[in-house]
Amino acid sequence: MSKATAGTIVQAIQLNRANLGRFQAPVHTPGYDPAAVRAGIVHLGLGGFHRAHMARYTHDLMQAGADALGWGIVGAGLMPADRRMQESLAPQDRLYTLVERSFAEETVTIIGSLADVVFAGESSATLLDAIDRPEIRIVSLTVTEHGYCLNRSTKVLDPAHPLIVKDLAQPQQPASAIGIIVEAYRRRRASGTTPFTALSCDNIQHNGRVLRDAVLALAELRDPALAAWIAANGAFPNTMVDRITPVTAEADVTVLAERFGIIDRWPVFAETFTQWVIEDHFPAGRPAWENVGAQFVPDVAPYEFMKLRLLNGSHLAVSGMGRLADYVTIDEAMADPLMTRFMVALMDRETGPTLPPVPGIDLAQYKKTLVERFANPAIKDTVERVNTDAPLNILVDPIRDCLRANAPIELLGLALAAWLRRVRGEDEHGRPIDIRHPLAETLRERAIQGGSDPRPLLALTGLFGELGDDARLVGTVGRWLASLYAQGSRATLAEAAHTLAF
Repeated sequence: MSKATAGTIVQAIQLNRANLGRFQAPVHTPGYDPAAVRAGIVHLGLGGFHRAHMARYTHDLMQAGADALGWGIVGAGLMPADRRMQESLAPQDRLYTLVERSFAEETVTIIGSLADVVFAGESSATLLDAIDRPEIRIVSLTVTEHGYCLNRSTKVLDPAHPLIVKDLAQPQQPASAIGIIVEAYRRRRASGTTPFTALSCDNIQHNGRVLRDAVLALAELRDPALAAWIAANGAFPNTMVDRITPVTAEADVTVLAERFGIIDRWPVFAETFTQWVIEDHFPAGRPAWENVGAQFVPDVAPYEFMKLRLLNGSHLAVSGMGRLADYVTIDEAMADPLMTRFMVALMDRETGPTLPPVPGIDLAQYKKTLVERFANPAIKDTVERVNTDAPLNILVDPIRDCLRANAPIELLGLALAAWLRRVRGEDEHGRPIDIRHPLAETLRERAIQGGSDPRPLLALTGLFGELGDDARLVGTVGRWLASLYAQGSRATLAEAAHTLAF
């Protein structure tokens, strides 16, 4: 028994199709029959972001008309830990709850756009069989940049990556997302079935192009003829995706049951803001996502560039400094006026000036909205999640551009220094910091070796390329890193605000 927002007592109910009719307002339930949803899409990496974003757009489209019911999503977990996905969603008939929160209110919606869930953390056989079905016209993915098995410096497929080595040894039993797409295309070619569109929804600049290059590189290693067929017949549109989606906490699950009467093993919580910009290249067909807020454009590059530089760059800068300053969530960090001013100055002076024109976007308003979104106390996005998920090139790429243009790098240098200080694996009080990075041990060793000298870390060419030899970068980052070690993050940020007048 629990108390609803209106003060009435409600009985918490297990989420499944049979119980849909028992949920009361303000809970929004599907206006269509989830049992009638048929698969048209397979998605690799069924995490919180996909369920708050693409699956939400698809749900909204199904709400608008029955002709969209054939675009249901088969969600696949690729990692061993993703077994929880199947164990949570299967007993719920693949239904889940999306809670969207602003400063003042929250909207609770039961999403029904998942047609099936597949656990591929031990074998990809069932997943490949699902992709084989001719009605599957899109294979999408959100696996983070780590899931593309790229060389961190060149941003092309790394043939020595353990998953790629495994996929080349057992190509018809792939483990990586790239291997799964290559093998799925091979099977389409062999069967004469229409090739699907491969749709990246990851925060990677030119994500469709990066996915295409990785797929073609692996296919070339397997069979040059297969690579040629994919190049001629596959489709890889670029996209820009945006919605802050924190990792769901156990407390959120409890609140959902107590306040809204929904017992959901794996709900999603997100901000109310959402954006999706897509290049319209879907030879096998696509849902009419533009009818529910998505934007189809000829070239997504300016939009993704804007988002990567302003949102993702600011996110990592605030999270790195915030973690050193003992903040747990982004909104806590943004409640510090110095942190907010740091973020605004970073966008106005260093990352913003690297942007080309963005059609239809008021950049001043966009930046203002970002500050408001980060400061939203209803979204308890942790600095740890951002530090873990955000690839370092979000800072390295604008630094490289600023150096080429002989533009300032003081604020980017401070953000990078915070990153280098954090990967030591301990905070300013000697307490451990969990560094979840493929090079975690190497990073920690180099950070300890160098201390306030950034050169041992900057010498990792796989992360920094040629920048480790740039005297201007080494000097700037070295000054800030020495300050972080000598006087801590808060005093360093205060010094930066005074010295740089922000």
